[in-house]
Amino acid sequence: MGAYDPTSYSDPREAKIQHIDINWTVDFSRKVLSGYVDLKFKSKKDNLSSLILDSKDLAIHKITDGKADLKFKIKERHAAFGSPLQIDFVDSVKQDEEFTLHIEYETSSSCSALQWLDAEQTAGQKYPYLFSQCQAIHARSLLPCQDSPSAKATYTAKVTVQHPLVALMSAVQCWDKAGKGENGEKLMTYKFEQKVPMSSYLIAIVVGLLESREIGPRSKVWSEKELVDKAALEFSETEQMIAAGEKLVGPYVWGQYDLLVLPPSFPYGGMENPCLTFVTPTLLAGDKSLANVVAHEIAHSWTGNLVTNHTWEDFWLNEGHTVFLERKIICELFDDKFRQFQAFNGLKDLHQYIETFGKDSPFTHLVVNLDGVDPDDAFSPIPYEKGHTLLFHLETLLGGPSEFEPFLRSYIDKYKFESVSTSQWKDHLYEFFSSKKAVLDSLDWNAWFHTPGMPPVIPEYDQTLSTECTALAEKWAKTATNDLGVFKAKDIKHFSSWQKIEFLGQLLLKDPFTSSHISTMDSCYRFSKINNSEIKFRWLRLGIRARYEPSIRPALQMATDQGRMKFTRPLFRDLGGWDKSRDVAIDHFKKNKAKMHNTTAQHIEKDLKL
Repeated sequence: MGAYDPTSYSDPREAKIQHIDINWTVDFSRKVLSGYVDLKFKSKKDNLSSLILDSKDLAIHKITDGKADLKFKIKERHAAFGSPLQIDFVDSVKQDEEFTLHIEYETSSSCSALQWLDAEQTAGQKYPYLFSQCQAIHARSLLPCQDSPSAKATYTAKVTVQHPLVALMSAVQCWDKAGKGENGEKLMTYKFEQKVPMSSYLIAIVVGLLESREIGPRSKVWSEKELVDKAALEFSETEQMIAAGEKLVGPYVWGQYDLLVLPPSFPYGGMENPCLTFVTPTLLAGDKSLANVVAHEIAHSWTGNLVTNHTWEDFWLNEGHTVFLERKIICELFDDKFRQFQAFNGLKDLHQYIETFGKDSPFTHLVVNLDGVDPDDAFSPIPYEKGHTLLFHLETLLGGPSEFEPFLRSYIDKYKFESVSTSQWKDHLYEFFSSKKAVLDSLDWNAWFHTPGMPPVIPEYDQTLSTECTALAEKWAKTATNDLGVFKAKDIKHFSSWQKIEFLGQLLLKDPFTSSHISTMDSCYRFSKINNSEIKFRWLRLGIRARYEPSIRPALQMATDQGRMKFTRPLFRDLGGWDKSRDVAIDHFKKNKAKMHNTTAQHIEKDLKL
């Protein structure tokens, strides 16, 4: 792999991408994108005679420099990293000289960045659907590129689809134009422009029978018509969240902020594609209680998209800062007690994932070593919550929000439009707080960055909102089977959705309960009737841990009715770890594998040890 980025064959120190111009035709029958891409580079060294790009399973037909056809070679394929694409120049390129490569190609039907859905897999069941997920290193299966977060470029695109399908991208739509294909079929071509330099993993496309609703002065929500009105109600507070972000860290530079509610197989809660955040339909709780994910994706407009981790080893810079900023936005809209309640809640996710990896696993470091490692294999909430914990601890040590929020804004201002490493971030922290060097020196930086397990310091979060949850969880843990009659429906009648999530999260950290406990709990609290995905997920895990057989069928159903890995993977792991449910879980997975996103299916195979 490249010496510059352990997950990329390219080296932007030789020549750096400046602009990408894409022209694609979407072919649902063959499940490919075909066309060309023009890549504009600036040479960073003298006498540059060749260039290596990242590629994965691309059929490349022709490469020219505008004057002559160029020789190229697709080298040996790696399962995760794809193949180096070596392009040899006719004439060597001088330092600071700009040049453009025109590459005619098509994607593979097994392109790891794309999921093609048949009409039956959509809500409307009349037209097929396509969406992309390029993070972390799947953009190379969509187009030849410098697939490292350190290489940023603007882009333009033209996408042609069959009428009446709609194409959207992580850019601002400029125009659309009707046309006809070779056989007289109606076509639509859409033109997009992204003026802000961004990393390749943020290139995104969706094609489907989509409708939109206005939800703010710079925002629409898009989805199939079956969900669009429900989504518009759920995400009606989007503009207030953007405004709260601007108040904290400066102007929103991307112009449009739209949301796209994807089909259920989308593997993440959200994906911060610029101008068009992708979100899972599992957020549609009906009471806006899970809209914090939208706050998270909005926060990425600054931390992640505007200032980006240099490599995926520094992923915590994207996600730790984004969780920190997300909770600041929530604080602006609600109050600091709710912000700290969510932080306390997040510690349980952190603890559970550290247990899953193993407390000595190098994947539980804040800064991970990805030499030879697929970054998807290291993905977890650990950089999110461990990173947030460090930032919250620093804010407390350095004088509170009035002192730390100006640092956050200065970090954005200094590194906007660029990528940044952990060492650069730390240098800027010391520079900004030069008068408090002794405080910063008191931190054990090695323990924070390079030591496995839980963070070396756990902040003392305000627990006002969690106290009742804790008391009730303790009461359940200490109550014998024959004394369960003490619990009544009124115990949680006044709990918010997030307090119910917290209560169940605390129960999951305790020793497994008996089936009688679970049965009584459901009789009292009716958790099995709640559709909030976060509550449902924890409730089903609690039942499987208690070997409560009525949990098996709904757990299997939730594991495959939606594809969000946060839910699907732990449910399959739990079901696979119980002899009563393992065989049926494996059978259920095999029957549903074809409907799943490629990334999700690969991880579940590993989770089930197939």
